[in-house]
Amino acid sequence: MAVIIPREDGVISVSDDRTVRVWLKRDTGQYWPSICHTMSAEASSLEYNSETRRLFVGLSTGTISEFLVADDFNRMSHTRDYLAHQNRVTAVLFSLNCEWVLSVGRDKYFTWHCSETGRRLGGNQANAWCTALQFDEQSKLAFVADYGGHVTVIKIKDTGCDVTTTLKGHSGSVRSLAWDPDRSLLFSGSFDQSIIVWDIGGQQGTAFELQGHHDKVQALMYACASKQLVSGADDSFIVFWDMGVNRVETPSWTDSDVCQKCDKPFFWNVKSMWEQKTIGNRQHHCRKCGKAVCHACSEKKSTIPLMGYEFQVRVCNECFDTITDEDRAPMATFHDAKHSIVYIHIDQTRKRLLTVGKDRIIKLWDATSVLH
Repeated sequence: MAVIIPREDGVISVSDDRTVRVWLKRDTGQYWPSICHTMSAEASSLEYNSETRRLFVGLSTGTISEFLVADDFNRMSHTRDYLAHQNRVTAVLFSLNCEWVLSVGRDKYFTWHCSETGRRLGGNQANAWCTALQFDEQSKLAFVADYGGHVTVIKIKDTGCDVTTTLKGHSGSVRSLAWDPDRSLLFSGSFDQSIIVWDIGGQQGTAFELQGHHDKVQALMYACASKQLVSGADDSFIVFWDMGVNRVETPSWTDSDVCQKCDKPFFWNVKSMWEQKTIGNRQHHCRKCGKAVCHACSEKKSTIPLMGYEFQVRVCNECFDTITDEDRAPMATFHDAKHSIVYIHIDQTRKRLLTVGKDRIIKLWDATSVLH
């Protein structure tokens, strides 16, 4: 895991080799570590606050260590340890306005501590490993993703916390979260290769799907200034999604024993097969209208970018005729990162993008042409 240092040509990274490194750009144009600090255990998560230069490092033992980084980024001093979890810390966040250190871990717990005293303020237990975390300072809502594919919405109060709701929509483990504070949109990326956009502020249960990856979605980052979502996955692609457009919610798939276009039975409808003296068909679903259809009634495919389908998907023949070339105009751009991505960070001011791959390589990208 790594982050770009704002207003500096530098990067802070942590690794399971137990080291925390601060990389600064030298006169040669190469990045060399100005700090290489060895932790007591594997470093599993990272949070850096540029205003206070406070650095929080989550460890595989469950401890969160806080450091203060010097002005010249040549040394860092240990401030305190938070005994937050009983297992690996998977995500840590720091809220300067609330003075809270929030974290989740493989012990299935979400906890938050006072950053001034180090005292534990509260926690909540999930049903599975906690994998990702986001926090909205204004509403004091915490979003906790877990290995079971759920996202738990927790309201933090002065006296404790309450579970507001649980978001269920993924069929695989949720591995990354991103938050749009301006429109109160939550983005979740999953092993099921999909991204779901949850409209938290609308309070109507609206959710939009984004289908643009062919493998597990591992990393998400939202650029508020340009209203773009950046996603990375095991397929080695970086996708920039335009979230400034009014997207359409995908319809729910309907259940039926017969094709809802031609009334031919599906293969499990034995009664209709016997009455019509015919062999049943396999069931498909139109991605645009959600109706259950047979292959003959859904032979065509099309992209539907407004619904988040950037790749061609099955649609019924009737819906295909209603899709125009304008409707097929892409709303995302795809870029080959040349490595499987596990983490993404953005410097919106300088339009730089950082990716961390499974190959343990950190790449810095000039995103001027794609970040509006």
